[in-house]
Amino acid sequence: MKIKKALFIGGIKSGKSLNAETYTLKNSLQKPIYLATTEFIDDEMQKRIDSHKLQRSVQFETIEEPLNLYNTIAKCESSVLIECVSIWINNMLYHGFGFDDMKRELDAVLALDKTVVFVLNDVGCGIIPDNALAREFIDISGKLSQLIASSCDEVYHTVAGISTRIK
Repeated sequence: MKIKKALFIGGIKSGKSLNAETYTLKNSLQKPIYLATTEFIDDEMQKRIDSHKLQRSVQFETIEEPLNLYNTIAKCESSVLIECVSIWINNMLYHGFGFDDMKRELDAVLALDKTVVFVLNDVGCGIIPDNALAREFIDISGKLSQLIASSCDEVYHTVAGISTRIK
């Protein structure tokens, strides 16, 4: 199997996660890793997490890691699905990390000789928010999505459950 990197980008609830899971399963020789990045939990977020767990069933081995993508992925022997980069960016900002820290971490992940599938919310189609933190998140997300997409072999944009290959 050819080592490849892929990005699934789309709006929230667009179907990108399910399509990324299907893609990862098709491109894995053994049981893939589901790298869950969610850290902050409230009742509503717990329902989302439970839904994702049910969706992926037992087809993936789940590893929960909110910050250290590179160290975690470097140890994995199978394909890795990162779900999701947007939550990871949020976690990094919350813990005081900046764009340069995030870029270094993703550059290291992208340099790994492993199949990695990234899931990322497309935040570039909305309005400019009225607060500085939201603007910083959108700026970082946009820059990192460009970094990831430029390094990936394949990029899929997802709308209404349909992923269209754009690279």
